[in-house]
Amino acid sequence: MLDDTDRRILRYMQSEPEAAMAILAERAGVTATTLSRRLDRMRDLGVLRGVRGEIHWPALGYAVEVSLRITLDKTQARAFDAFIAAAREVPEVIEIQTFLGSVDARLSVIARDMKHYQALYRERLLTLPHIADIEALMQVARVKSESRVPV
Repeated sequence: MLDDTDRRILRYMQSEPEAAMAILAERAGVTATTLSRRLDRMRDLGVLRGVRGEIHWPALGYAVEVSLRITLDKTQARAFDAFIAAAREVPEVIEIQTFLGSVDARLSVIARDMKHYQALYRERLLTLPHIADIEALMQVARVKSESRVPV
């Protein structure tokens, strides 16, 4: 699937995602044409899904992050789908994960402050469909957040 050159390209892309293609090609030891062809192939294979800007949400005034562990009432048909669809509609929900086990889903929620979070919790989160149990975990510190993968 991927050879050493592809992995080298990915390592440089992860370490300097804003680097110009000419610089990336030079560092990876390939021509710009070869780089372009290899990137297109990796996109076609689904290895590269796109390039995105990462917004530092605290710089926009969001100071609170809460992780909500959700257990759903699974006696209702389509409970999972209805819950996920409704959670996607809450702009402050920045991540949704689903699990097998006693916890069905985890939501990462951001808020400007505790007053904003309390209103969000009461008005938008507690009203999500099919919730049987909810546990809020207030984030104290982000110790590691890595989007790079070993290649």
